[in-house]
Amino acid sequence: MSRIIIKKIGVTKLDVDAVVNAANSGLQAGGGVCGKIFEEAGYMELQRACNAIGHCKTGSAVITPGFSLKQKYIIHAVGPIWNGGADNEEKKLRGAYTRSLELAMENDLHSIGFPLISAGIFGYPKDQAWKAALQSAFAFMKKHRGSYDIDIYFAVLDDVILEMGQKELEKQQADYDEWCAGQDSMPRIDMPPIEQMTEEERQRFMTGVYGNPADRKEQ
Repeated sequence: MSRIIIKKIGVTKLDVDAVVNAANSGLQAGGGVCGKIFEEAGYMELQRACNAIGHCKTGSAVITPGFSLKQKYIIHAVGPIWNGGADNEEKKLRGAYTRSLELAMENDLHSIGFPLISAGIFGYPKDQAWKAALQSAFAFMKKHRGSYDIDIYFAVLDDVILEMGQKELEKQQADYDEWCAGQDSMPRIDMPPIEQMTEEERQRFMTGVYGNPADRKEQ
């Protein structure tokens, strides 16, 4: 079962399969979290790998080896610079988180550590950054529930930011748990993949009449 954990810790200290770098679109070494990751991974090797990729658009992410980090991979996520909310910042921020999680899944990784993307020098309001980060994580968990599990960590060092995140997590976790309970209470329908259905089964599926006839009334 997937889960979300917020910890007061440096992101490179997490015991995870992949650490997320709050990257710039040119994938160049920077300050803050980005600079720390380059320093610990090995500047020359990591910069060479990033230069080979060349660019990552805002709202997306790319992946490189972790080199000297204890994590196997580094996922470089490019969040937006805050511009008052008028430049689709939320959509771009959520895209950066979602693509990072997709890359983890594509590489069969089952734990990932995020900083709070865009909430540093990019100026994204921290309360809104938490809301977008956690909504993105829970949306991914909903989409892949039952087929893929991942532990999603958020690493912060500031007590105020930590408390802000924990409060938002508590609220969103309650909504997610309620959604899961609703999903679990739905009756199970035995349904083959649509490409394996007969024409009659496809018609029943499309009209909402599907499953074991003994368990369902004809509609």
